[in-house]
Amino acid sequence: MISVVACSIIALVISAFTIMQSSSIRGTVNPADKAVKAIAIPSDNKASSDSISAPITNGNFEIQNLKAGDYSLIIQATEPYGNATKVGITVQNGKSTDVGEIQLQQK
Repeated sequence: MISVVACSIIALVISAFTIMQSSSIRGTVNPADKAVKAIAIPSDNKASSDSISAPITNGNFEIQNLKAGDYSLIIQATEPYGNATKVGITVQNGKSTDVGEIQLQQK
């Protein structure tokens, strides 16, 4: 019984540490109602299969569970606005990188 409890405690500690180490990119988009999705693409690999995305809600987004490294960010927009791109975003282990406000431009 003691070993089961000990194993459970160890598993909880490990999972809590993993959650605390999560890295992300976050920011806001204006106008909020014209932004759909934020997509992070690792700069060292432009394959879309390696991208991670998150919805944009009320103009806010956070793309979580990223590995440390450099990323490009694409904000998908709806008409009459065009997509926005931001490059050279550096993500560090266990930290949230705030890219600030991204202003969408009309086509």
